[in-house]
Amino acid sequence: MKNQVQLITYVDRFGGGGLAELRALLCAPESPFAGLFGGVHLLPFYDPIDGADAGFDPIDHTRVDPRLGDWDAIRALGDQLPLMADVIVNHVSSLSPQFQDFERHAGLFLTMGQVFPTGATEAELLAIYRPRPGLPFTPAVLPGGERRLMWTTFTAQQIDIDVEHPLGEAYLLGILRTLAGAGVRMVRLDAVGYAIKRPGTSCFMIAETFAFIDAFTAQARALGIEVLVEVHAHHRRQIEIASRVDWVYDFALPPLALHALYTGDARPLKRWIGMRPVNALTVLDTHDGIGIIDIGADATDRLAQPGLITPEALDQLVETIHARSEGRSRQATGAAASNLDLYQVNCTFYDALGRDDRAYLAARAIQFFLPGVPQVYYVGLLAGHNDMDLLAATGVGRDINRSRYSRGQIDAALQRPVVRDLLRLIRLRNAHPAFGGRFDCVDGDDHTLDLRWRAGDHEARLLVRLDSGEATLAVTRDGRLEPWPLQLADSDGPFF
Repeated sequence: MKNQVQLITYVDRFGGGGLAELRALLCAPESPFAGLFGGVHLLPFYDPIDGADAGFDPIDHTRVDPRLGDWDAIRALGDQLPLMADVIVNHVSSLSPQFQDFERHAGLFLTMGQVFPTGATEAELLAIYRPRPGLPFTPAVLPGGERRLMWTTFTAQQIDIDVEHPLGEAYLLGILRTLAGAGVRMVRLDAVGYAIKRPGTSCFMIAETFAFIDAFTAQARALGIEVLVEVHAHHRRQIEIASRVDWVYDFALPPLALHALYTGDARPLKRWIGMRPVNALTVLDTHDGIGIIDIGADATDRLAQPGLITPEALDQLVETIHARSEGRSRQATGAAASNLDLYQVNCTFYDALGRDDRAYLAARAIQFFLPGVPQVYYVGLLAGHNDMDLLAATGVGRDINRSRYSRGQIDAALQRPVVRDLLRLIRLRNAHPAFGGRFDCVDGDDHTLDLRWRAGDHEARLLVRLDSGEATLAVTRDGRLEPWPLQLADSDGPFF
């Protein structure tokens, strides 16, 4: 992966077209985005893109949705920008040909009885970790009239795969080979933490899960593909996972950046900077919500595994997001949202900062200065607002942050100073030699972040004084360290 800012986007929601139109938007010489990104993560483009979970419930994981294009169009984009794609490890659509022909493919799918052949106790059922309310089982009537409880971690339409069965292994390997043949050079393992189930455990990130990740990563690397693991979990688990794969997400950064900007207290963020894995994709926003579990205490042992901030501070963080978004995030989060996640607040990052341009640019600068490879979500790229119309239309909480932008709306967003400054900041992060050198988080007072990069005579420095709201950036030019103007980050009192 290039050490440059990456884009994460749906094909059809950024410009309103298919793969050919997205390629023109990102790569055409006359495009404002030409040369802006070092790679692009295409969110599920498989058939269909509009199922029960916005493409994360594929009917056919080896077929591009024809409304977007085909594998040749994927190759054409990959010839100009390195591509990442999702491997949806845990499940497949109930409308898939395999599930519709269950008798021939029975070994591909997981039932409750396969994990609990002699039945499950109440304690065993309550021990199962699921990111949504209720138990992860859905009754199904199979050919011949047999009734079974299918394991469905997410929705009733997403049938869990038995990844340890030969049919499950062959299914996943076939996906990897298809992606490799199309020129995809990095995959994100979606929902991999739930892939292995064992009685008497949480069925989430257990020892066998790590072994599965190891084996899958080896298969991917043999095909020339790097692996990014997507797991929302206690921060110690993220550190452990990072030592075994190519890349992980820094999911702790978004809530910790918000906490720092809300409170003026840099200590939790600086403590995380001191321990976080460096083989991370730094993010402030993705197609999902703002993770809360990533900085909270471990649900299995809150005393032995505390969070990065206290439970009281975490509660206050959530309430402040709701306040800064004027209550819109509350309408999309928790019990208010169908297809809900218990550990996320659904809100655009820009709205979580009260649409404050200065605070937003300061947060992006912090993201770009941390070790790892920055990734920017298409809504965040345009400093997008919460999409209440889409939320009302679908009733799906995460759709508040999954807007559909026409080319005209993109052009209009590019006229906003905050968006123009963000693009300038991306180009600086991509091009300045200092970011290929050594990073230091300089010790200072509890209200200051002092982040520095140095490579030979090249230097970049970000100083954020959270209590006064002053954010300054300086980089070497012609051998001298000079201020780099970030117009909207000028001091105007505390951020909040």
